[in-house]
Amino acid sequence: MNGVIVVDKDKGYTSRDVVNIVGKLLKTKKIGHTGTLDPIATGVLVLPIGKGLKISELLVSDDKEYIARVIVGYETDTLDITGEIINEKRIKLVKDDIVMVLDRFKGKIKQEVPKYSAIKVNGKKLYEYAREGIYVELPIRDVFIYELDLISDIREVNGYYEFDIRVMVSKGTYIRSLIRDIGRELGSYATMMELRRIRQGNFTIDMAYKIKDIERGNYKVLTIDDVLKDMPIVIVKGDMLFKIRNGCVMDKFFDGDKALIKDEMGNCIAIYQNSLSKARVFKMF
Repeated sequence: MNGVIVVDKDKGYTSRDVVNIVGKLLKTKKIGHTGTLDPIATGVLVLPIGKGLKISELLVSDDKEYIARVIVGYETDTLDITGEIINEKRIKLVKDDIVMVLDRFKGKIKQEVPKYSAIKVNGKKLYEYAREGIYVELPIRDVFIYELDLISDIREVNGYYEFDIRVMVSKGTYIRSLIRDIGRELGSYATMMELRRIRQGNFTIDMAYKIKDIERGNYKVLTIDDVLKDMPIVIVKGDMLFKIRNGCVMDKFFDGDKALIKDEMGNCIAIYQNSLSKARVFKMF
């Protein structure tokens, strides 16, 4: 079994849990994932299988889309509702306030990563420092917010305000951190209540299967052809096929950056990449 299966992750599972479960169901250890979702999050989790693992780096998209539920009035140490409240300030909010603040975050912004994250500082993950109570300066990264919209009414619940947003962001953006910063810009604090990833690059939620679907055999594995549909295809035979099977450096024989190389039977042989006047192996199947 080679290709990609898109899973709609349920709340409470880690991404590794899903990989382990699906691997057992499909009876393979050759399976991974291309973008972690926290246990509190649901939605699109892309799992490359078999030879699909060879193209994992091509599946890590530069843009992702989420729907998130925000609560304004307090902030937790984890920046989501699983954490302990560390700051609190109740304010009055109206829709116009929220829309105006959301607009300020569109475009390129600097973002401080959460202290409860797997980003490494001096070879150690940030959440390990946090659990040990060790202070470490949190990295600040440039990220891009392509779209950010209010998509629900504002609900007042026990003196706090809740609302939903839809956001499309660049790779490496933490929605928890974005929500924290939105809360502070509103003059209060904010925490992520729920998060659902509805798209990762070309993989959308309507392509995803629940674990129970996979248990019942109700799923489709996308082929390598399916997921590389935008990549040019070059059919080779004879001596050229022999050379490519052996990973030889070739004179440039296609336009563009990369091409999927197939034999006359339609079998995927390799991905080659152009470098100046030469074409070299990028991935071998």
